[in-house]
Amino acid sequence: MYQGIPTQGLAFLRGLAKNNDREWFQPRKEIFETQLKAPMEQLVEAVNAELLKFAPEHITDPKKALYRIYRDTRFSNDKTPYKNHIAANFPRRNVVKHASAGYYFHIAAKQIGIAAGVWMPGPDELFAIRTWLTEHHAAFLKAAKAAGKTMGALQGSSLARSPKGFAPEHPAAELVRMKQWIFWQEMDVKVATTAQVVPELIKRFRAAAPVVEALNAALGRTRATAARSPL
Repeated sequence: MYQGIPTQGLAFLRGLAKNNDREWFQPRKEIFETQLKAPMEQLVEAVNAELLKFAPEHITDPKKALYRIYRDTRFSNDKTPYKNHIAANFPRRNVVKHASAGYYFHIAAKQIGIAAGVWMPGPDELFAIRTWLTEHHAAFLKAAKAAGKTMGALQGSSLARSPKGFAPEHPAAELVRMKQWIFWQEMDVKVATTAQVVPELIKRFRAAAPVVEALNAALGRTRATAARSPL
């Protein structure tokens, strides 16, 4: 049974939040590798074992699930070199990481962030989801309401007006204006140091699973069209 992230790993994140520079990180890289990254990979394995029961298409190799701790600063005014959290993503298998609905969590110095849904869809994915929602909005809202009892309200940034080709008076107009469809929750980071972290993550992922599957059903149209295309 997974026993949690070592307290030294959380101490590393607290230190990194105060000293986000290479001079601090490099002498402590071994602590990062052994007390945070390796335990995080083990946590991903424990989550995978539970996903097998209700979302097997989202089982992800731990090394591929983890995001790099290093920030891409090329186009950012913030030049701090490291992220202040360690994160894992569970996309649908055989799909580009952000081209499907999936599951995500991260561990930061003060909280655990947990998400489910689709948060960076491209133009084709946006069109596919919006088209699907015009036909299935009632069932989708019902699933989102049920998931919300555990995960809170469905959220995401929205357009000010309905996108081109979608009627503003349609019953699904509010859903169609959205650019992301996600659930987001935060937990006390102390949970991460205990065996309870796995059931707490899985409880939320399981609650959101019907919505994730609905969004992937919409995105499946895009993938099917691409597979048939000669280009």
